[in-house]
Amino acid sequence: QVQLVESGGGLVRPGGSLRLSCAATGSIFTIYDMGWYRQAPGKQRELVATITSGGSTNYADSVKGRFTISRNIAENTVDLQMNSLKPEDTAVYYCNADIVRLSGPQEWFWGQGTQVPVSS
Repeated sequence: QVQLVESGGGLVRPGGSLRLSCAATGSIFTIYDMGWYRQAPGKQRELVATITSGGSTNYADSVKGRFTISRNIAENTVDLQMNSLKPEDTAVYYCNADIVRLSGPQEWFWGQGTQVPVSS
């Protein structure tokens, strides 16, 4: 069984910083792309940032220059460093990964989500 477990969410003031972490556990053969998505109240889930196994990154325009995605291939983890947070960054943040299991098909997995309220 494969799971993605996020941590690091919580209330932060505008202008503040927060680091989200996500660990993939279970019977994993390899992981291709990993990423972070978010869903604000009343809105659709949207891409925040992705990173390939080779380290190439992609960011939503709204977070470029403020957020940084990174991953540890050996530990199957992906982090999201969020700086200069704005109230409009308030959302539930979800980790996402394209995983090949030891026995089973390649599949996209999602974490349970972690809340990030940005408010004074």
